[in-house]
Amino acid sequence: MPPNDDVRFTSSPSAKVPRSPENRHVDLTVLFARTRNSFSQLIDSLRTRTSFPKFPPLPILCSASLSLTRPADSSESESRNRNADRGQFVGKSPLLCSASLALTRPDESIQSQQKGHASSRHDEERVLISEVLVRNKDGEELERKDLEMEALAALKACRANSALTVREVQEDVHRIIDSGYFCSCMPVAVDTRDGIRLIFQVKPNQEFQGLVCEGANVLPAKFLKDAFCDGYGKVINLKRLNEVISSINDWYMDRGLFAMVSAVEILSGGILKLQVSETEVNNISMRFLDRKTGEPTIGKTKPDTILRQLTTKKGQVYSMLQGKRDVETVLTMGLMEDVSIIPQPADAGKVDITMNVVERPSGGFSAGGGISSGITSGPLSGLIGSFAYSHRNLFGRNQKLHVSLERGQIDSIFRINYSDPWIAGDDKRTSRTIMVQNSTTPGTLIHGNQLNGSNLTIGRVTAGIEFSRPIRPKFSGTAGLIFQHAGARDEKGDPIIKDVYSSPLTASGNTHDDMLLAKLESVYTGSGDHGSSMCVFNVEQGLPVLPEWLYFNRINARARKDVELGPTRVLVRYDHSVFVTVGAIYQKTYPSPNTPPPRYCNCSFEVKLVILSFGVDFVMLCPASLSGGHVVGNFPPHEAFGIGGTNSVRGYEEGAVGSGRSYAVGSGEISFPMIGPVGGVIFADYGTDLGSGPTVPGDPAGARHKPGSGYGYGFGIRLDSPLGPLRLEYAFNDQHAKRFHFGVGHRN
Repeated sequence: MPPNDDVRFTSSPSAKVPRSPENRHVDLTVLFARTRNSFSQLIDSLRTRTSFPKFPPLPILCSASLSLTRPADSSESESRNRNADRGQFVGKSPLLCSASLALTRPDESIQSQQKGHASSRHDEERVLISEVLVRNKDGEELERKDLEMEALAALKACRANSALTVREVQEDVHRIIDSGYFCSCMPVAVDTRDGIRLIFQVKPNQEFQGLVCEGANVLPAKFLKDAFCDGYGKVINLKRLNEVISSINDWYMDRGLFAMVSAVEILSGGILKLQVSETEVNNISMRFLDRKTGEPTIGKTKPDTILRQLTTKKGQVYSMLQGKRDVETVLTMGLMEDVSIIPQPADAGKVDITMNVVERPSGGFSAGGGISSGITSGPLSGLIGSFAYSHRNLFGRNQKLHVSLERGQIDSIFRINYSDPWIAGDDKRTSRTIMVQNSTTPGTLIHGNQLNGSNLTIGRVTAGIEFSRPIRPKFSGTAGLIFQHAGARDEKGDPIIKDVYSSPLTASGNTHDDMLLAKLESVYTGSGDHGSSMCVFNVEQGLPVLPEWLYFNRINARARKDVELGPTRVLVRYDHSVFVTVGAIYQKTYPSPNTPPPRYCNCSFEVKLVILSFGVDFVMLCPASLSGGHVVGNFPPHEAFGIGGTNSVRGYEEGAVGSGRSYAVGSGEISFPMIGPVGGVIFADYGTDLGSGPTVPGDPAGARHKPGSGYGYGFGIRLDSPLGPLRLEYAFNDQHAKRFHFGVGHRN
């Protein structure tokens, strides 16, 4: 942000005085030492004035001066006093001031010094004051009555017809100064026939007419204008000025910036000058530490690979919050075990930044397992094993190489993936990914339920390159070019072109289809106080570079919105009712022998016993998702949209609802915490092919009597794990079927 030049109004020369230390204590006892001696003179003169009637009553003068100086620097204080007519100086917030009070008679200065040693005994002696006035330095009434009222309101002890001590006068002098409206206060005691008249001669501060701010390179000009706008044309109040300085310092502190108001001057003409000190970054350096000993070592990562990730740059005002974000950014690279930033003071009020990093091992082998959703039958349905080698820091440039092999009951995938998260020399943070893959996946999603119980697989050989980059905040884009060679095989591994329903398995009629796809994708991710949102839009266009290559266009979009509800309080209460019956017999005695039989009186009432009662507060998360797509052109049947399954309509097997050129799937959930990392969920899904099933080549959905639309609902649990949420769900569908679903990670 450019300097606040538009806030500058005018300038004038003034004497600058170094600001006083922030926490220095002002010893009032030392400051007013001379006052005690002088006030003793006043007491003695009042006691003895009747003994000397031949001398006329002389006015007894007293004075006070206010100095905003550094107590330990007397030479600078004297320099400032010589230039007092040119300007005033206000020290660092909080504003510290000291006042000295001298009550002397002009012709008794020598006598005052001789009696100085006896002043302590008169400290608590009181003198009757008949009148208290506030005047200007010439003894005249103030032009502004509101300032006079402010001074009188500040007085606490000095009242008419009151007996005062030295200390009480000293304290009221300080109260007038502390009101913030006056730069000096000189109490004058005058002996009149009616008694002692105490006059406080004050000098008001100047009226605020303009502002000069120097050194504020990141402080917004509007913030300064808003802070001082209500003071234009008014007498400068030092208390209000102190609050404004604190607000400026708080602005820097809230943003983690190393900056503050270092000096304040009140120039002649009512011009206020602020000097702001902003600590700039002088240099940024890297230091690699050994992960075992913690001693400096030689790192494998190129320093510029790390430095370009930082938003803190040389010449910027150093921000602790920005430094914290930089640490998190470096950690997300996946190369470091620990990252820390150490600021160190440099010359000329600047700071040097040293980033300490501890590297983690850059590569190695791994093995694992998982579940494939495409297999729904067999003794080991869906289980797959994996073996991989990865290197996360090729050439010290944060480039990554991943080679993996996944093998299951039917499916297998061999993949080589190379990625560069930030291409060197690009200032847009563009990443590059090169991929080669050979995969065999079950064809049950589209071509399941073979009449003879056999299974077919879809084999694909894919190679491509993609480029991604941030477009704007919360938006990112991807563009790529992908070649695919795909075809169907039977259980023996032989290529086939038709299934058992005589439906074609390829679009070209050959054993394999070739296609070159141009891909464009845009992703939006956002988060707020009450949830997050995500939207993905994807377009794939087949390019017929050769006549036999497929030509089609596929559009796919999905959106998800998470809304937090709560906190919600659920009251759990269990009680038990008990009915109690109380009976009584009473008989009235009569004198006659025909006494009536006894009468009975029953009384029943209910006693309710509360066995258990407690309340639970929790926040519910309500995610809702919607996805849809459409294909135009000549495409193979296995590229149709399959509907149904764990990531689609739960309660159905994979692809059991339908498959079509078009589709739409909607889902809603209500999830809530239960115990620790375990949470519960209630869900409902609906999906449809929009009547496009028969338009797929061979109509595989119609041949298998798929309904084309359906819904499911149920409940489940979630378990947070390092792999992501583990999902176990039990669902019902509209065909009165029930099914368990298990998945890892969030739904697609």
